[in-house]
Amino acid sequence: MTPQVRVAVIARAVAPLHGVGGGLERSVHDLVRYLSSHDVHVTLITRPPTTPGNPGPSVPNAAGGVLQTQAGSVIDPRIRTIIVPYRTFPFAGRRGTTVIDRSTAYPLFGMRAGYVAWQLARSGRVDLVHAFGASALGYARKRRQSTVPLVLNPQGLEEFGATDPARAPVKRAAYLPLRWAVRACAAAADAVIATDRSLEPAVRQHLDVPADRVRIIPNALDLDLLDRLATPASGAGIRRRAGIGPRERVLLSVGRLEASKGFDVLAAAIAALVEHGTALVEPWRWVVVGEGPYRGQLERIITDAGLSNRVLLTGRLPDADVHAWYEGATLFVHPTLYEGSSLVTLEAMAHRRAVVATTAGGIPDKVRPGVNGWLVPPGRADALAAALSGALGEAGRLAGMGQAGRAIVEAEFSWRTIGPATLRMYDDLLRNH
Repeated sequence: MTPQVRVAVIARAVAPLHGVGGGLERSVHDLVRYLSSHDVHVTLITRPPTTPGNPGPSVPNAAGGVLQTQAGSVIDPRIRTIIVPYRTFPFAGRRGTTVIDRSTAYPLFGMRAGYVAWQLARSGRVDLVHAFGASALGYARKRRQSTVPLVLNPQGLEEFGATDPARAPVKRAAYLPLRWAVRACAAAADAVIATDRSLEPAVRQHLDVPADRVRIIPNALDLDLLDRLATPASGAGIRRRAGIGPRERVLLSVGRLEASKGFDVLAAAIAALVEHGTALVEPWRWVVVGEGPYRGQLERIITDAGLSNRVLLTGRLPDADVHAWYEGATLFVHPTLYEGSSLVTLEAMAHRRAVVATTAGGIPDKVRPGVNGWLVPPGRADALAAALSGALGEAGRLAGMGQAGRAIVEAEFSWRTIGPATLRMYDDLLRNH
């Protein structure tokens, strides 16, 4: 990469400006940090912060946003940030968290944010635009007037997937504007990223992208940062604080509490094991880390299944506590019905935990049966119960499988590998423009 290549990164959300959040927030955070530490001049274009605290001094920007000074960046002092208005409409709910908001406010934000990027490109202030989801819509509309290449990372493509069969037709209709916006961005992009090899067919099908424009660049972890967040001692400590004894097996799940995560399926699988007394004969707990609209229903399901005294719903936790739970877990269980890349699965693997998960999304690229975990079809409580029984019945293998998972992350899903691959993609695009 030529020193001081200038890249505009556009995203609706980035940690910590918009909370820790899920894959998008963390992926954008890690990308801009990596780029700025490798001789890339980064301009981050995003929406106003939603977390408490002022991100720093600012001055008006004629491009239609607010330009944060370099000293004001809470991510990295070398990054400048342009804040673009994000208008949430009445009854749309919390910004960025509902289908209505994503299909109204998000495309409009993409028009504004993409237009800011186009102005930067037109004036010669950026060499490449790297956008997430529909955030580059304004740039896509002006693409023919710019020679600056566009990279699109569509992330999980939730707007194209059916997450709840009962609500699928309604949800699909509600997502129509967002699907149009993402497809428009993909049509204008010089490269479209598939975050896993197993997701490449979905990217090509949903976005109508030819194979020669798809680049497989997995989401990645900053292992140095992750290793600083929690240690085995942290895991032991958080177990003690939760009243969990050293002999108790901890089944850990991490994710937003919503129907698409399949926590009800896991509850049914655990209840079946308890009823038959086959695997959960020793003391055990199921710990669920996360918050969301499905919590009330999940609590009722757990109560009806007679599991209340064995399940801990922690709610939303600080990053350090989340990673302490990975360290304190016996087994990571991800029963998701629909998934994009699944950073939580990678995090569990990085903390050397064996994994039981479904084959949804990009998970099969990460979990290799018999090597670092078990895979089951989504929505199958019987298959999930069988996998749990097998995993807990082979407790002596779990440590070795956890080590294998860590090795997979180091080789294929860490920024030490994915960062250079991203820079090579930039180089290739810039050489051909």
